[in-house]
Amino acid sequence: MTYDVAIVGAGILGLAHALAAARRGLSVVVVDRDHHAVGASIRNFGFVTVTGQQAGACWRRAMRSRDVWEEVAPQAGITILHQGLAVVARRPEAASVLAAFSETEMGAECELLSAEHGRERFPWLRGTVETVLWSPHDRRVESREAIPRLAAWLQEAHGVTFLRATAVHNVQRGRLATTAGAIEAARIVVCPGDDLATLFPERIAKHGVRRSKLQMMRLRPHAPLPLNCAVMTDLSLTRYLGYAELPEAEALRHVLAREQPAHLAGGVHLIVVRSADGSLVVGDTHVYGDTMDPFSDTALDQRVLEEFEAVFPGVGYDVTERWIGTYASASDLVLIDRPEDDICLVMVTSGTGASTSFAIAEEVIGEIFA
Repeated sequence: MTYDVAIVGAGILGLAHALAAARRGLSVVVVDRDHHAVGASIRNFGFVTVTGQQAGACWRRAMRSRDVWEEVAPQAGITILHQGLAVVARRPEAASVLAAFSETEMGAECELLSAEHGRERFPWLRGTVETVLWSPHDRRVESREAIPRLAAWLQEAHGVTFLRATAVHNVQRGRLATTAGAIEAARIVVCPGDDLATLFPERIAKHGVRRSKLQMMRLRPHAPLPLNCAVMTDLSLTRYLGYAELPEAEALRHVLAREQPAHLAGGVHLIVVRSADGSLVVGDTHVYGDTMDPFSDTALDQRVLEEFEAVFPGVGYDVTERWIGTYASASDLVLIDRPEDDICLVMVTSGTGASTSFAIAEEVIGEIFA
């Protein structure tokens, strides 16, 4: 059978391209080397992060992708577990960054709360607080469940064909060579995740793509923690470019370099989200290289937990899971390359797959079928 579109990779980026193509009435096949999703798309927070994304294209893509999540989630049986983001500024310098952010286009509809009002709004807030930025824009799904359900819905509702446990070892115009035989398609989209060596390695190398390894944990609080939104702190303000590129972030960087140098060296910052069973997904860390070892660094986990305890002092918990993930990383936030007119190589190289993939896919499918 010949398809209108063949997609290599069934992570969130590949599924987003399948959705964008199916919505145009195109026939779609998705080919993936694994039996089910095991990569970065399920090893994350399930956090559809809008607030703090880089101003411009990335932020607009996040807003659009958030809207697509809200459209497809109820149709695919995916629960949006909570909405919004609370960024807790623990230092005056962090408060200055949030004040500056609130004055930008991206700060529209956000609220800057005093420490007193922040504690009234968020009863769980117990640590040292200068101010809190509340954003209504962000969403959270359980990625381990959302990705399989999204794939199943694409198959059932949109007729997308999935070929699992099938490796693609060569891509040419109009044809995929796979371990299950040849597949013909008018257009091909390659979404290789952090596989930098199998398909178009020379083109990937030209963009300076390497890997980022992150460490994450699941915590079980000893008593229920009524967390109804995602939480970030000062360390996030020097990583997320929507904050970090503001002039006010420079003073915060100097303070963090003096007070938390080991956190900065390990790419540590805090995100906390809540699952339906009351457990918390907490992370994360960032170590960069070409080939990442599979081992966790206990010291990095401890630094994440230190930041957690600074915001939630006195909250007892057990660590019930630890895991690592890897994703493609480069100075550009997304790689969109055209080896041929009818072949497109697409990689999210910023760890923002859940946040931006739907919008990226709409752009790519629109362009290759223009």
